[in-house]
Amino acid sequence: MITLDLAKISDNQGSTCGDCSRVGAVDVSDVVVSDECDSSITNYTLSPGGQKYYLPSSVDLVELPFPNQVFDSLDKAFKFYKEYGRLGGFDVRKGTEKKDADGTIILKHFVCSKEGYNVANFGSEEKVGKIVKERRTGSRRCGCKAKIVVKIMSLNRYFILNFVESHNHPLASEDGRQFLRCSRDMSISLRNMVFDASKVNIGCSKAYSLVKEMAGGYSNVGATLRDFRNFSRDLKEYVGVRDGQMVIDNFKVMQETSKAFYFAYELDPDGHLIMLFWADPTGRRNFEIYGDAVSFDATFDTNKYNMIFAPFTGVDKHDRCVTFAACLLAKEDVTHFSWAFRHFVKAMGRNPVVLITDQCPAMKIAIPDCFSSENGLVASKHRLCMWHIMQKFPIKLGNRLCKETDFMEKMKAYIWSSTLEVEEFENGWKSVIKEFNLEENKWLSDMYEMRASWIPSYFRDSPMFGLLRTTSRSESENFFFGHFHRQSDTLCEFWIRFQSAMDRQRNETKRLDHESNSSSPSTLSRWFIENDAADIFTRAIFYKL
Repeated sequence: MITLDLAKISDNQGSTCGDCSRVGAVDVSDVVVSDECDSSITNYTLSPGGQKYYLPSSVDLVELPFPNQVFDSLDKAFKFYKEYGRLGGFDVRKGTEKKDADGTIILKHFVCSKEGYNVANFGSEEKVGKIVKERRTGSRRCGCKAKIVVKIMSLNRYFILNFVESHNHPLASEDGRQFLRCSRDMSISLRNMVFDASKVNIGCSKAYSLVKEMAGGYSNVGATLRDFRNFSRDLKEYVGVRDGQMVIDNFKVMQETSKAFYFAYELDPDGHLIMLFWADPTGRRNFEIYGDAVSFDATFDTNKYNMIFAPFTGVDKHDRCVTFAACLLAKEDVTHFSWAFRHFVKAMGRNPVVLITDQCPAMKIAIPDCFSSENGLVASKHRLCMWHIMQKFPIKLGNRLCKETDFMEKMKAYIWSSTLEVEEFENGWKSVIKEFNLEENKWLSDMYEMRASWIPSYFRDSPMFGLLRTTSRSESENFFFGHFHRQSDTLCEFWIRFQSAMDRQRNETKRLDHESNSSSPSTLSRWFIENDAADIFTRAIFYKL
């Protein structure tokens, strides 16, 4: 979005309204020179003093202003002169004006953008005890006199009172016209392109390259990369610090549209958002079908406020990750986790059969309290992630024992097996511990004491407990969302990109549904039970079984 130039031109710049001696044409000689070595689209004439004056040479007579030309409004007059400047190779801006007692503009100057002079400011200036360095930008103004002056007539129409065609500076070449302000416009389609690209984490530079390929060249885009970046910057400035309120307002509208959309939020005493939970109708419906086993893990670097993003993840009928709900939390403590878990149960209407997390101490306290048997619900079983625990073995016991001996191989044979009985596991664990003289190791003793919360042998007879043994599903989800989110995202950008991520996830589910319904997996036998399984299960589950 190109920011409108609201700067007013001072009275001492350019011509004075109503002074006919200041708006006349420049008197030059009749010598016309064509600069063939220059790629500009101009010819120039020489004055008796040797001053060059440039005239646009590639403008049709239809586009050329002339005295007494009539326009229906000032806006149409400005657009006409702006188009003339684009074809001629110079930028146009609004100059001085004169109004009557009623405030109606009766005289208006539309001038070349290089009219007048910049006020020179050398060196740095002091501001509040600090030295503020000036931005190093080139000066574009050189006192050019090219312009049109329009005057009001009857019926609020305007006519050209005076037209000065010659410029005292070279005009833009054909290759350079694309960079003129009058040639650049962030149209609705370009703005939508930048906005839609940001939904899938495509920045301005890549979006600009995509538009260039679709338009057939940079000169056909109609804007520059800087214009793309300025629009993105202005969009963020428009949101400002209201992004949290805008997200909540959007949630309220979604809830009015669909009563099945659930959300809750909490603010701190200063009015800052510290907790936000949401579950849309599709996520709640998926929980009714696939919500027996839920993985919960927090991730960071998804927004500029460093709020923790934690989705509730499960496994669907295609053995793919499915998101039931999500939350943003300011802290990883018992209070914040308990708040999120209670709203999860309230939104879903029941507890999951099993909930798997890492060894976060705050979760260990919050889960038994929130997923209990209160209100007639079946309490959830809390299961710890095996992968996180196994990763700690070399840290707690040393690399020499874990990597230079067969200790880990023997331990994994008992830890990962889901076919062993509880007694077989306990005897195997004790035998390995005794073989390597680790009876006095406190960390191993602690892991053995909590064995009922992470060893598969203790879950082998419980339905749905074998669906998830690690938080790898959550890790996969965090990696998936990482393709959409950035650390600098505002909450508005976070929510828009979260929706894009969910659209992709659910569209992939629709594709797999179509493949399973329109084709059958290859069978390896003539048994009827295999054919029945092919009809009942999806392709992914059939091959897994």
